[in-house]
Amino acid sequence: MHRVGSAGNTNNSVRPRKEKRLTYVLSDADDTKHCAGINCLKVLKSTVSDGRDYLFTGSRDGTLKRWALSEDSATCSATFESHVDWVNDAVLAGDRTLVSCSSDTTLKAWNCLSDGTCTKTLRQHSDYVICLAAAEKNSNVVASGGLGGEVFIWDVEAALTPVSKSGDAMEDDCSNGVNGSTNSLPVTSLRTISSSNSISAHTSQSHGYVPVGAKGHKESVYALAMNDSGTRLVSGGTEKVVRVWDPRTGSKAMKLRGHTDNIRALLLDSTGRYCLSGSSDSMIRLWDLGMQRCVHSYAVHTDSVWALASTPTFSHVYSGGRDLSLYLTDLVTRESLLLCTKEHPILQLALHDDSIWAATTDSSVHRWPAEAHNPQKVFQRGGSFLAGNLSFSRARVSLEGSTPVPVYKEPTLTIPGTPAIVQHEILNNRRHVLTKDTAGSVKLWEITRGIVIEDYGKVSFEEKKEQLFEMVSIPAWFTVDTRLGSLSVHLDTPQCFSAEMYSADLNIAGKPEDDKVNLARETLKGLLAHWLAKRRHRLGSPTSANGDVLSGKDFAHRSLGHSRVEVDSGAENDSKVYPPFEFSAVSPPSVVTEGSQGGPWRKKITDLDGSEDEKDFPWWCLDCVLNNRLPPRENTKCSFYLHPCEGSAFQILTQGKLSAPRILRIHKYYAQNALYVVDVKGLIACVVVNYVVEKLVLDKPLDNVNTDGTFAPGIGGPLQHSVVGDGSFRSGLKPWQKLKPSIEILCNNQVLSPEMSLATVRAYIWKKPEDLTLNYRVVQGR
Repeated sequence: MHRVGSAGNTNNSVRPRKEKRLTYVLSDADDTKHCAGINCLKVLKSTVSDGRDYLFTGSRDGTLKRWALSEDSATCSATFESHVDWVNDAVLAGDRTLVSCSSDTTLKAWNCLSDGTCTKTLRQHSDYVICLAAAEKNSNVVASGGLGGEVFIWDVEAALTPVSKSGDAMEDDCSNGVNGSTNSLPVTSLRTISSSNSISAHTSQSHGYVPVGAKGHKESVYALAMNDSGTRLVSGGTEKVVRVWDPRTGSKAMKLRGHTDNIRALLLDSTGRYCLSGSSDSMIRLWDLGMQRCVHSYAVHTDSVWALASTPTFSHVYSGGRDLSLYLTDLVTRESLLLCTKEHPILQLALHDDSIWAATTDSSVHRWPAEAHNPQKVFQRGGSFLAGNLSFSRARVSLEGSTPVPVYKEPTLTIPGTPAIVQHEILNNRRHVLTKDTAGSVKLWEITRGIVIEDYGKVSFEEKKEQLFEMVSIPAWFTVDTRLGSLSVHLDTPQCFSAEMYSADLNIAGKPEDDKVNLARETLKGLLAHWLAKRRHRLGSPTSANGDVLSGKDFAHRSLGHSRVEVDSGAENDSKVYPPFEFSAVSPPSVVTEGSQGGPWRKKITDLDGSEDEKDFPWWCLDCVLNNRLPPRENTKCSFYLHPCEGSAFQILTQGKLSAPRILRIHKYYAQNALYVVDVKGLIACVVVNYVVEKLVLDKPLDNVNTDGTFAPGIGGPLQHSVVGDGSFRSGLKPWQKLKPSIEILCNNQVLSPEMSLATVRAYIWKKPEDLTLNYRVVQGR
């Protein structure tokens, strides 16, 4: 996914600073459902006799959710939203703290029984954070590992304790209210301890909490496990070895070899003596850490083992992985049983009483019977087999047609998700995006409103894309990805401000038809309308008569603190949010962005409280919304020549090039008070008016012609080499409709449609690098 935003220019750097990005994530579904694969599960047992158990799920959609469980239902009671990339793992530290890790390189701490408030963001890793481990009986110890080869051991209580700020302290992104925290909590990432044993300065701070670094991994870490007391930690990854650590000091204890591929899952028993490992070599191994060797290996799966869960006594192991199967294996007798098969690879397992929850690459979560307290009860059903001790043995049995029959056909409970978007196409009008999800449903999105405007059902994506093709040329002002299972729309300055349309083409009522509408500016106004209203209320600004958000001028007298954004009191700011840019409050998008301090953050647009400023938002975004100012853009005009058609008796009207905005269209009607034969809202304008109309059509001076076809003064004049006028005559009968002669505009001998813009003509008709050449001719008798 996007690593949203970018760091500012470093000191003394001569490279230009890359401005921070603003992204918004769209959803047309119920916010109580995940829309991408579930990477992690964690069960919180109630400590109250009549209390409820909870299940926490972390998803590739970037959110975590809390589910209140009952015997036959699961209800979403909170969504934890702050990560800006996949949530990869989560653990419980004590009864109230949930710690999650993400591909956004951060760990986040949450009050797990709250309404979704992030209490702290921990920045120490240099790459994706993939796995976590916690000590069940020592709520303060949590370990994290990731693709950077780093393993850190955190004292949760110390990490969450606010430290005193210094003048150059970098604030945590939860401290400014973005993630709902009411306390000012500075970031904990003071130093990075790399796997090469070197310590490098992460910031200029020299105070605060630093986690213990377990130094030794040279490659990516995919799995961690810790015993109950937090005295032993094991890790594994692409180095194919199990490393054992003392988490109190970060020192290495031993290294265990045996797997032939990446290690993807680890478990420790409560004492820390026995370790189970699952690998991409399809094997499960049982290690005796006291003896420092593998005592058993189990060939149960036919593909990578990605998830392990053991019974409380560590006598049996539940395993799942890439082969879509969930097995139960007796570690002593080696007897194994296929519990169920899934339609998707299994990523993580969590035991809950006598049931087991399975997370997969699908957005739904299923609960299956497990009999964790008496697993032998399941074996009494029959159908078990003896696990081999070599990886090829299980695959050979499968190929011979001896695949076991699953014990259970259906789960006892399913928490449904929504299908993830897996394919998309930005249409030529640059406002609509066609998508296809995992269920095969094809939908059409309007990204300036963040809604689905057509649901075509299960149709051919390619055929629908061809049907929706329009011969229009509008600059690419946004990019899209579907890494989170939904549409993430990215805006980068200044490119995002390159696209404009006329208000008439957007059907905006109450706005002059010829007003140019910048699509990115209006989209930003729609996204931040709630924030601006809250900001106005916080600053005590008066409400406008119609309740609209006040313009940037109304903030001119107010200080934005240390913000670089300065209000331009002379800027005209049309603060009204028009219908084509109103975002739904039912399924509001989430903003993903970064300001001048901290790191990237994510939040629903309806949850913004107005306190966010340049510390949170990119300065160019605030400059646009508050002050109506746009950054310098590339030339939005196009040069062209206007010549009579070949063989015409008419002379060339101009000796040089003309220029006009790229969005202007070719319309066969006269403009008000100008008698434009070719309007294009100013494209050819007076050049054609003064010569083609005067000399060729009316065969008389235009001094006495009115817009209704009668004569009036004021239209004649010398030829111009620039385009003038941006008006159009849209009401009543057009003058050209009263006059039989007409003018056709051609390009490459093709008559141009009146609805084509200059940019469209150049892109689809001209198709040459040199300046565009247009030809005209008179057509009689129309």
